[in-house]
Amino acid sequence: MPIATPATSRRGFLSLGGAALASAATGASLSGCGGAHAADGALWTTSNPAVSASAANGAKINGFVAPQFQGVFDAFVANFNTRSEIGASVAVTLNGVPVVEAWGGYADALAPTPSQAWNRDTVSLVFSCTKGATALCAHALVAQGKLELDQPVAKYWPEFAANGKGAITVRMVLQHQSGVAAIPFTSPVPPGGWADWNLMTSLIAGAAPFWAPGTGHGYHALTFGWLVGELVRRVSGKSIGAFFQEQVAQPLGADFWIGMPAAQLGRVAPMLSATEQLPYEPFLAQIFADPTSMQGAVFFNLGGWLGLPPTTPPAFNTEASLKAEIPAAGGVTNARGLATMYGALANGGALGGTRVLPTDYAATLGLIHSASGVDRTVLVPTRFGQGFHGSIDNRVLGPGLSVIMGANAFGHAGFGGSVGFADPQAKLSFGYTMNRMGPGTGLNDRGQSLVDATYRALGHTTNRWGAWV
Repeated sequence: MPIATPATSRRGFLSLGGAALASAATGASLSGCGGAHAADGALWTTSNPAVSASAANGAKINGFVAPQFQGVFDAFVANFNTRSEIGASVAVTLNGVPVVEAWGGYADALAPTPSQAWNRDTVSLVFSCTKGATALCAHALVAQGKLELDQPVAKYWPEFAANGKGAITVRMVLQHQSGVAAIPFTSPVPPGGWADWNLMTSLIAGAAPFWAPGTGHGYHALTFGWLVGELVRRVSGKSIGAFFQEQVAQPLGADFWIGMPAAQLGRVAPMLSATEQLPYEPFLAQIFADPTSMQGAVFFNLGGWLGLPPTTPPAFNTEASLKAEIPAAGGVTNARGLATMYGALANGGALGGTRVLPTDYAATLGLIHSASGVDRTVLVPTRFGQGFHGSIDNRVLGPGLSVIMGANAFGHAGFGGSVGFADPQAKLSFGYTMNRMGPGTGLNDRGQSLVDATYRALGHTTNRWGAWV
């Protein structure tokens, strides 16, 4: 049977952003964005001074910021005035206490003239920032003695042993070393298949790895979520979205969802795809050069979730997608939610009296295990631990390919530029979300400028050597 792949061109691919996405948006009014959810967690009831500003486009920007971190708020405002931010949020905790929470701009980025305010409780899709939440669920089960890192995945999921995958361990999956980095085009995902958990996991179980497991690493951009999520389901008996809510989000008071409840959809700000081009972006270049490649399968054998050029827009803004459990890239939250989750990991596994991991186990999450050479998927160097990545410095290759954090920080960036991370050495947690996506596999100037301002506020002086010190 011939392999069906999309007709791709750089222009056609980028044209799926902007107005084309409007037809796939949820159509939510965003009128429910009040202050109730901000009060869900007492952590964010703060005595930090209130701050506010008006952007050049008339958007209002508000927040609560400790004086030491005023530079972070200033950088946040600058993103609206000089870097075309539309709507966004940023949040930081230090020693488990909020020092920055700011939000502003417009939530309706797909409108010809955005006008609906991005409020304190506006949330948005954070793409691969979701992997951090999914990985944390697996680590919770490991810490509870219910999941073992060095056991074969097939011990918990027997069907996964098919096609030479019997020796793949849980550890290999978390470290992006399993080789199951995509679903091959020989097993086409039907339209909307991304919402069918049993379908996606059965396709993954039947797939052969793209390389010999354990011999190298390559980013498992979407398959990571179904791999880890199915392990969580098999071991706990609960879906990844339910497990995350019960074990992490609700105990911490984090406004963070893997599978958004219908009643919450009115708070979601739709995403506007990037239209900029980077001078060097080998992942996309490989897709355009060979749409049948593994990289092509990563993007286009998803049943249309990321769109099918030249005419089918992405499905990620749709109500069906937001409600589905897509645990590698479908999480919905804001900066406060990311900073809350990572606040626990920055402080020995606990935050505000709520423990999600034992202290000794939490101390190992920043260890880097996969950093030898070029990532086989994104085709630039990456540095992965077990479900999280560390600081990644590819600035010598060009913009949009790096995520510069502290030397011991770990977390995850998301497609388009969102990011959340913990820095246990500094006892810092950070979150940034937005609705105008940028290009590249790393951060763009908007997110990176906020990370930089945060480390400068702590007294760090340089990131010259690949991390802030």
